[in-house]
Amino acid sequence: MNFLKKNYSDWNASEELFIMTRNAEIAAIAMHAPERVVTNQYFNELLGEDVDTWLRENLTIRERRWCAQDESTADLAVAAAEKALHQAGLEAEALELIIVATDTPEYISPSTATVVQHRLGAVNAGTFDVNTACAGFVTALDIGAKYIQADAQYDHILVIGVYAMSKYLNLKDKKTVTLFADGAGAAILRSTTQDRGFLGSLLHTEGQYHDWMGIYAGGTRHPITPALIASNDHLLKFVKKFPRETNPTTWTKMIRDLTARLGFDIRDIDMIFFTQININSIRETLENLGLTMAATHVVMDRYGYTGSACIPMALAEAVELGKVKRGDLVFFMGSGGGLSFATAAVRW
Repeated sequence: MNFLKKNYSDWNASEELFIMTRNAEIAAIAMHAPERVVTNQYFNELLGEDVDTWLRENLTIRERRWCAQDESTADLAVAAAEKALHQAGLEAEALELIIVATDTPEYISPSTATVVQHRLGAVNAGTFDVNTACAGFVTALDIGAKYIQADAQYDHILVIGVYAMSKYLNLKDKKTVTLFADGAGAAILRSTTQDRGFLGSLLHTEGQYHDWMGIYAGGTRHPITPALIASNDHLLKFVKKFPRETNPTTWTKMIRDLTARLGFDIRDIDMIFFTQININSIRETLENLGLTMAATHVVMDRYGYTGSACIPMALAEAVELGKVKRGDLVFFMGSGGGLSFATAAVRW
């Protein structure tokens, strides 16, 4: 039986036949990070205390990348996209759709995806942005895969997770300035009739946390004013401390639920790529699932927390290292402000 059939057992025969013969696979995956390396020592000097020891011992973070003053979200997205296109052997004109997942957009309006489309020369591609904070890449992957499954006019879709949070950091706020960083990951989704590709997804939101962490200025609720800038209220802030168990508990449940819905056992999973804001949440989730750290790959030790970019960045590096192989069952588990959660599974 085609593995995709498990996901759509209650569809009628014609719908099932369509989904079994047309699916989306990840044809290429690439990452890009700014050249500027910011070590923990920088924050020791900036904050006048030893934060390096805590960062290394508790989060494994040694350094991260920040944009140059004249470097922006679109610059990172375009660089990652160009690498992915080259890897896939595609010209930009072959793209029918570009989806950019970010909560640090080039502008409030228009979308960052329009900028990326123009710079790439992807003249045949429609565009839009997705903002589910750090769950954005997995959400965008889900959307892109379903475009390909549902509509035969889409054969190549570019999905980008990108983050330039250094532009929104308060250099005096120890809780945020040492964690957040910049980067981009780009995936080319391609239509396939082979027995592989997108399997399914789950999205979940805990909206009661929407005002606990975020960038709360610049929209219609709190337009930018000189007084707001003077008070640094236009920058990223943690308003309240999240319960420690929130991510491990939710991640564990969502992965178990999706695995069961797809008809697999947890032991069938080869790799899981997580949001990388806290290494201990990753360790606890894998322990809950009966898996070890060999079932994941992390980049936060060298790149810090790159939000919607961290999952595709980790995936790109893992693929390059040979940790992901043809036929592997791969899960993605993203979460971010809102709180938004998204998990998805693919057969590599």
